[in-house]
Amino acid sequence: MAHTLNIGNIRCHIVSDGVHPVDGGGFFGLVPRVLWQRVVEPNELNQVPSDTRCLLIESAAGPILVDTGHGDKYSARQRQIIGLDERRGRLLADMARVGIRPEDVALVLLTHLHADHAGGATRWDTPDHSPGAVVPTFPNARYLVQRLDLAEASFPNERTAATYHAENWQILLERGQLEVIDGPRELAPGVRTDIAPGHTASIQVVWVEDQGESLLFLGDACSWAVHLERLAWVPSFDLDPMTSIETKRRLRHEAMRRDALLVFQHDGQVVTGRLAPGGRGPEVRPEITQAPWSDWTRD
Repeated sequence: MAHTLNIGNIRCHIVSDGVHPVDGGGFFGLVPRVLWQRVVEPNELNQVPSDTRCLLIESAAGPILVDTGHGDKYSARQRQIIGLDERRGRLLADMARVGIRPEDVALVLLTHLHADHAGGATRWDTPDHSPGAVVPTFPNARYLVQRLDLAEASFPNERTAATYHAENWQILLERGQLEVIDGPRELAPGVRTDIAPGHTASIQVVWVEDQGESLLFLGDACSWAVHLERLAWVPSFDLDPMTSIETKRRLRHEAMRRDALLVFQHDGQVVTGRLAPGGRGPEVRPEITQAPWSDWTRD
C-alpha cells in the first residue's frame, strides 16, 4: 500500500515491492532473541516480516525512484526460498496507484546492489514473466550507482556472492543507462544523497528537503526503527558493524537537528517516524505504522 506525503512542495510516495519473511538473526545479529522479540514476535521458524519499501519522489527533474525491490526475475523455487508471494509486478502496481508508469521515471537511484534493492531494476522481456531477454524496467531512466558498490558487486567474495546478480545491472551498463558516481550527489533541487557506510562500503541514503521540512530515506543504513534507538543493535547483514554504529550515530544527530521524517525500508511495523528525546536517549516516535504481518504460512 502506497503512502503519499509532502515535504514542503515536493511530493513523495512510499511504495513497496512486498513483504516477505526473513530470519530474525539477520536483522538483529548478536542481540539475543529474548530481547529483540519484545520488538517483533517471530514465527515458529524464527522469521520476522521484512518490507521492501522504495521511495518515489516527484522532483523538478522528473520522477525519481529510490531502489527497485526484488523484482520478478526469480524461478518458482527461488521465490519459495525467499518467501515471495505469487503476485508479480508488486512495485509497479504500487507506482500505478499514484499515477507513475515505468516509462515516466527519469532517474533510478540504487542505494546499493544487493538483490532486494536492485533486482527490480531490470526485468524479463516477456508478457507472462517467464525467463527471457533482460531489459531495463524503467526504459527512459538514468540509473545511478556508487563506484565502490559496483566494484564490490562485480567481484564478490564468498560471503556476498549470493546477493549480487549481474543481470540486475549488466544490461544497464551495456546500454549506457547506468551512471557510475563517486560520493554524494544532488539528484534534483531539494533531493540529495549521502554516503552511509557500514552495511556496505558506499551505501547511500537519500535526503528530501524543502521549505524547512526534511525526509530521510535510511535504506539499509538503518532498516528498522529500533536500530536507530539502540546503536549497538546491528544486523548480521552489515559488513562493517562498528562503522554501522558510527554512521547511525551521525545520521541520528542530523535527523534530530532537522526534525526529519524517517523512512524505514524493511521495518515490518514502523513505516515512518521522527526522533524525540527519551529516557535512554533518542527514541523513534512512529507516524505511519502497519499491522505486523500475520500470514506466516509457507508451503
